[in-house]
Amino acid sequence: MHLIGIIPARGGSKGIPKKNIIPCAGKPLLAYTAAAALAARGLSRVILSTDDRDIVRLGETLGLDIPYLRPPELADDDTPIVDVLQNIMDWMGEYNEPCDGVVLLQPTSPLRRAEHIDSAIALYESHIPTTVVSVTAVPHQFTPSSLMCQTDEGLRPWVKGEQVLRRQDKPTLWARNGPAVLITHPETIRSGTLYSDRVLGYEMDARSSLDVDSLEDLARVEWELTINNTLQDE
Repeated sequence: MHLIGIIPARGGSKGIPKKNIIPCAGKPLLAYTAAAALAARGLSRVILSTDDRDIVRLGETLGLDIPYLRPPELADDDTPIVDVLQNIMDWMGEYNEPCDGVVLLQPTSPLRRAEHIDSAIALYESHIPTTVVSVTAVPHQFTPSSLMCQTDEGLRPWVKGEQVLRRQDKPTLWARNGPAVLITHPETIRSGTLYSDRVLGYEMDARSSLDVDSLEDLARVEWELTINNTLQDE
């Protein structure tokens, strides 16, 4: 089975300029996802999709496959990621490249490891063409029954009906974590969506699910990486 890892890393990030290659605990942010993807046993190929030549040069040093420069019209702030993946599928089809699954790996999830990718792949392979997306448990204080909205009369429950306040009585809810990993069938991508009719969640712990979207996120991830490296050295 040919599963293709795709790392989308455009150069025009607004929140954190050059976010995908910003230094993080001594390495460019992209380096962590590249290392995890290349170490994953289930991936046949790892493609870096970028419009930025600085990112191209870094990707080459990291050992990533960069078959072409992403077109500028697919590198805007509002470009849907499915359009980027469709462009890659078109390129692969033109060159008759085999692909049984697209494994999307966002470079903003640096704590995702190779074993996470391989475990998600195993779930996908046993349920093709179901989509697999990584998720993390929602803290109980953020479940709908605990949420409030501000009104002219003061705080009111967000959800109508009986309020479930005891943690033990609440159901476990899940949220997509970036996603750190998303695996879907090429035909699903070609139909214009990331998700098939059936979607399975692959559970990841909260630490591994950290997503860099702000400088505060970056500081938290750097702390986690530094602490982990320190513990390994002891």
